[in-house]
Amino acid sequence: MDEEIVALIRKRNEKGIEILINEYAPLIKAIVKKHLYNLGQYHEECINDVYLGVWNNIHSFDKEKNILKNWVAAITKYKTIDYKRKYLKDIQQVDISELNIESNFNLEKEVLQDEIAEETEQLLKTLSPKDKELFIRLFMDEDSVQEISRDLNMKPAVLYNRVSRGKSKLRSLFSRT
Repeated sequence: MDEEIVALIRKRNEKGIEILINEYAPLIKAIVKKHLYNLGQYHEECINDVYLGVWNNIHSFDKEKNILKNWVAAITKYKTIDYKRKYLKDIQQVDISELNIESNFNLEKEVLQDEIAEETEQLLKTLSPKDKELFIRLFMDEDSVQEISRDLNMKPAVLYNRVSRGKSKLRSLFSRT
């Protein structure tokens, strides 16, 4: 079944996505509900982005390294983290005038930030301290490659290589769970 799904999607045949949905929708929905439990307004959009992510990235799936179920689960987990970040950015832009609403808003924001930090820490704990710092600065703090390269006295090409190896390591470790 998985080989058929992958082959169809690689040929850009929509039947592959239909079969994937029939086979893995319960898994995807469960992961989305677990990680976006309090963000129901994002569930459908996130699930659709998972399917789009599978469609657009099927070329990176390697059956020798992973099974499709775990690969789809990893994409889903990464998408939920993206949606938590999106929601956090959205609520940071809201103008709040009433004190009691602001209090609830700040509490929700703080809880969400803690969740994102915890999930990110779990993902990054397998990297070396230097690679972990690199990922945090590049992807969380959104520092530029030039700035990081200058601060760490590292050529941009070396930085890109470390990021690439780190991403590969995270993918392989995450997909085993």
